[in-house]
Parts: sequence; C-alpha cells; structure tokens
Amino acid sequence: MRFYFDFVSPFGYFASLRIDDIAARHGRDVEWRPMLLGVSVLKVMGLKPLLETPLKGDYLRRQIARHKRRHGLQLARSADDPMMDPRACAKAYYWTLAHAPQLAKPLAQVLYDRYWREGEDLADPDRIVAGRLPAGLDPSALRAGIDGDEARTRLRAEVEESMRRGVFGSPTVEVDGELFWGVDALAELEDWLARGGW
Repeated sequence: MRFYFDFVSPFGYFASLRIDDIAARHGRDVEWRPMLLGVSVLKVMGLKPLLETPLKGDYLRRQIARHKRRHGLQLARSADDPMMDPRACAKAYYWTLAHAPQLAKPLAQVLYDRYWREGEDLADPDRIVAGRLPAGLDPSALRAGIDGDEARTRLRAEVEESMRRGVFGSPTVEVDGELFWGVDALAELEDWLARGGW
C-alpha cells in the first residue's frame, strides 16, 4: 500500500492518524509518499485550492469540523490559516527516506503533528530542525539534506510518479492497483482489504 499526502492537507493529516492501523489489521504495510497539491491541483489540473472554491469550500470547512469532533481532535491550526510551502517538509522526508529509512515515517508523523496539532509553520528548514524530531535523526545532517540537490531531485521525481499513477489529491491510498481518494474513502478501503477486493 502507498499513502500519498501533502503536509498542508488537513484531510491528509486525518488519514495519517489512521492509515497504519487500518493496514495492520489486514496484514499490510504502508509506504508513505509526500506529494504536492500545488503541482497536481493548481498547475496540472488548473483548479483553485478547494477552500477557495465557491460552495465546496464551505462544505469542506464543515467536514473538517465534523471530523475533528468525531475523532476528538484538537488542532492549533485552522484550515483558513495561511498555508505554508510544504516543499521543505517533503524534501526532509525524502532525504530521510534515503539516509535513515526507518526514521522517515516517524519524521512525517512528527512534522504533520507539529504543523496541524501544534500550529507550527514549517516552511523554513531552520524551523523544521529547531523543533521536535524523531530520536536518532541528526538535525544538522537533515538541515543540509533539505537544501541538497538529492532531496530536490527525489521530490520532483516522486511528484511526477504520483501523477503518473493517477494521484491528484491528498490523501490518496493506492492498493492492489486501485486508488482511494479522501479521508472518507478509508471505510471503503478497509472493506476492500477485508474482502480482498471486488
């Protein structure tokens, strides 16, 4: 299974809190793969950000509030707060995946938590490494990695690959060649895993 997400996506954050438990219940592993909504939605699809779309934006605000209430989540960040540039977080992830792969998913979980639950803006790489990180991850090496060509090239390649696979939104889960888009699709995803597809 592959879990595609953008750090600025509240629905991606909500899915990140559940996706590994869902997979584990069905004997699956999950590869986490940051993508960029700014590329897939804005540049490729030519659409406005969802919250700026008439009618849909108001609905999504209500959906976010419902999800928070249902799952008892307290977030310092609102979906209407200024959105950070997620590229530094995504590059941090891909550098870590290459150099300390066992820490890549914990890093993504920490950064997602710091952004949404704690309300930190992590667009600046210095902010990323100054705060909480997974134990064993060297902040100075990570800081250099974020600015390096390796992470930049890997992020570009991963974003292109995600779109080649048909991924356009966050969260999207790819399993058995099928794509499940949106946090509300997690119920159908779990049904797919339980039944072995259909």
